[in-house]
Amino acid sequence: MKSASCSLTPTWRICVLTDHFDIVVVGGGIHGVGVAQAAACAGYSVLLLEQSALAAGTSSRSSKLIHGGLRYLEGFDVGLVHESLTERAILLKIAPELVRLKPFFIPVYPETSRRPLTLRAGLSLYAILGGLKRESRFRELARSECRALDGLRPDNLQAVFQYYDAQTNDADLTHAVMHSAIEFGAELRCPTEFLSADIGASGCEVSYRQGDTDKSCSSSAVVNAAGPWVNTVSERISPLPARMPVDLVQGTHLVLDEGLDAGCYYMEAPQDQRAIFLLPWGKQSMLGTTENLYSGEPAAVTPLAQEVDYLLEVLQHYFPHRSQQVIDSFAGLRVLPAADSAAFKRTRETQLPVDNPRLPRLLAIVGGKLTGYRATAAKVVHTLRRSLPDRRSRADTATLPLKPVT
Repeated sequence: MKSASCSLTPTWRICVLTDHFDIVVVGGGIHGVGVAQAAACAGYSVLLLEQSALAAGTSSRSSKLIHGGLRYLEGFDVGLVHESLTERAILLKIAPELVRLKPFFIPVYPETSRRPLTLRAGLSLYAILGGLKRESRFRELARSECRALDGLRPDNLQAVFQYYDAQTNDADLTHAVMHSAIEFGAELRCPTEFLSADIGASGCEVSYRQGDTDKSCSSSAVVNAAGPWVNTVSERISPLPARMPVDLVQGTHLVLDEGLDAGCYYMEAPQDQRAIFLLPWGKQSMLGTTENLYSGEPAAVTPLAQEVDYLLEVLQHYFPHRSQQVIDSFAGLRVLPAADSAAFKRTRETQLPVDNPRLPRLLAIVGGKLTGYRATAAKVVHTLRRSLPDRRSRADTATLPLKPVT
């Protein structure tokens, strides 16, 4: 046995390194830790390698929503919306301290392209897909109620619809899932650089660098959950997998000094009809997001001046008297299928390509939503089962409580 000095936070326990693992996961974002938890709960031995820190990339720079994806109905992604609403219900139940239901308001003006009839139809389908539960119901507000909506512009306001979705702290959720994985035996190396993986018919040989020391282990399978670095990791694998045709799409959020009292706002950007959210964030508020193609080093992504201007224009349009003081901003990267269409219109379905469908040793997670991390992880483990030894399941992640890490 070997030992290593890696812990989630300075207060977390030392991990112990063994020579062989059933699964090695590369990437400590929400999908990587989700796979680690699902695999550990299924009885498998798991090692997760993270280059810098848990949730250091996209998983701390999202819109922080646990939602069904109302706007995905416009692209007829009914299956994705149904799965996301199912996962939202599960997370509300197993992680009530991390995931909280919030009211959302959709204002309609004469210039709004999505008319009240269209919104009623979409919200009705959203409610049906959500099982007609309390958290899936919607209503149209009375005119008198609109005066309490945080200064929403009253001029020419035609309607306001209220529905429910959920909000989380994405980084806290990621840490909670990894903590759960560790409780079931998963091991973490962080910060650790993934160096290479040799994939063979009988298993995998993985090399990584921890501090100044190069180490290696064997595994039955490798999961590439590196998010924006998915192709960078693939280039270090032999035989070389096919390069995945993806685009990195930058999304910027602004943190504003003034808070919100009534809830969350789903607004249609007057510039291009995209969905923009104004959300409570502690005593402040958060505004986002943008969608711009990005071609640089993922770690270097940063908000652009034109993105800040774009978002503040949306805020001014709907809330002309609210403060526009920006106290913080951040940018994250989505991984979307490469296409000529606008990023806003592309599918959010997660892709799980494998090296060999009959006996998969290598699987990559391409794309994916924060809300669906648990379902994605379950699919990953199910896909890899034929390459893994028989193990006895120890827990079901759909019922396993998640608590904040203190």
